Amino acid sequence: MTDFTQLGVKAIRDGVAGGDFTAREVAEVFNGAVEAAAELNAFIVATPDHALAAADKVDAARAAGAELGPMAGVPIGMKDLFATNGVQTTAASHMLEGFVPPYESTVSQKLWDAGAGMLGKLNLDQFAMGSSNETSYFGPVKSPWKAEGSNATLTSGGSSGGSSAAVAARLCPAATGTDTGGSIRQPCAITGTTGIKPTYGRCSRWGIVAFASSLDQAGPMSRSVEDCAIMLGAMAGFDPKDSTSLDAPVPDWAGALNADLKGKKIGIPREYRMDGMDEEILASWQAGKEWLRDAGAEIVDVSLPHTKYALPAYYIVAPAEASSNLARYDGVRYGLRDLPEGAGLQDMYAATRADGFGDEVKRRIIIGTYVLSAGFYDAYYTQAMKVRTLVQQDFHKAFAECDAILAPTTPTPAFPLEEMNSDPLAMYLNDVFAVPASLAGLPAMSVPATLTAKGLPLGLQVIGKPMDEQQVLDVGLAIEQRAGFTAQPEKWW
Repeated sequence: MTDFTQLGVKAIRDGVAGGDFTAREVAEVFNGAVEAAAELNAFIVATPDHALAAADKVDAARAAGAELGPMAGVPIGMKDLFATNGVQTTAASHMLEGFVPPYESTVSQKLWDAGAGMLGKLNLDQFAMGSSNETSYFGPVKSPWKAEGSNATLTSGGSSGGSSAAVAARLCPAATGTDTGGSIRQPCAITGTTGIKPTYGRCSRWGIVAFASSLDQAGPMSRSVEDCAIMLGAMAGFDPKDSTSLDAPVPDWAGALNADLKGKKIGIPREYRMDGMDEEILASWQAGKEWLRDAGAEIVDVSLPHTKYALPAYYIVAPAEASSNLARYDGVRYGLRDLPEGAGLQDMYAATRADGFGDEVKRRIIIGTYVLSAGFYDAYYTQAMKVRTLVQQDFHKAFAECDAILAPTTPTPAFPLEEMNSDPLAMYLNDVFAVPASLAGLPAMSVPATLTAKGLPLGLQVIGKPMDEQQVLDVGLAIEQRAGFTAQPEKWW
């Protein structure tokens, strides 16, 4: 009897297409896994009927001899930042609790058209703001991983923490995520899963609840590089409804995968080696270099001199855009409305936002509004945008010397929930290695590499040239093949 929960995207799709099992059989098993894992709090809402209806449609198409899509029969989790027609979409915020969109996001529609089904809407940090999935109005996600000798509940990362936990716990073979400053890569790294943030504009942002519009980008999260390549191929493509969408053909990334890196140069940014870095992170990075040498690549040093300014610049640019984007939540058009007795319009705005937004969201709105204010715009926002340009130029110069860049994904392994809640700056530092690629709009992915002495996963990050997802995936595949990472959490939930 096949354990469907151990199968990935490609194995399920090919098994359904080959008649080894039906899509409905797969959907029923994953629906059961989701139901049994309520303690992890990975899903805000389960949609078993959606998964079964999509599966039946695939089974009927196969029986009729019709051509099946690249995701046919694969049930996935959908981050609750993507608008789903007729299914509650909350961005994990009280502000949107109960909001049911009458339309479908472009990315989710592409996945349904490719034959995927939806197991449910996945938990996340509220409005995608966070690195530990603790800012969600619906409660934190619990990582399925535990450190050896400890029963402490660990973070699954953020903001796509529900997605990473669900994939790691085998509740779904793959899930969607969004990455603004590392929100796909960081949770993947600390849960032993694989995820890629494509070039900015590769995937449409239409129908995704906005955080920072010049940074937000959707991407796949799964258990292998090949599965990510398949799913990204289904998600990507030009969308006239999104003014930032790239009008470029979608390559067959999965079909062109090649782990032979002969003749390729992999850059190691010297600025990413920081004082006081975790020794196990450094050891994992060193192992990655050796694996890529074994794959035929030449390892070269590169410099990204403005790296130290990237994180502070990001925490000016992103909150500024969030301040603008979240102004639409005013209690008038949709979502929460708090109208105290005898209140005027301004009172309603204030009461609605005070009740609807969580502390972290309020913090970023305040920062963003401050840096955009008349007296401080030039001192903060304009300077941050100049730094962003310098970061982009650093990568451009580095890529004249190499084909891709290898770096750690995170500065630490998973940490216990509540450990960093008292210090927002410490939490922000979790994104230190992920943010530069986001500011530059580059494709970047995290691949599981090693385990710590306490049995927790560590990931390696591959950063590529603009539009060169293929090289990123190829380097990721070379790491995956040599790392031989097969660890998975022991079921305790």
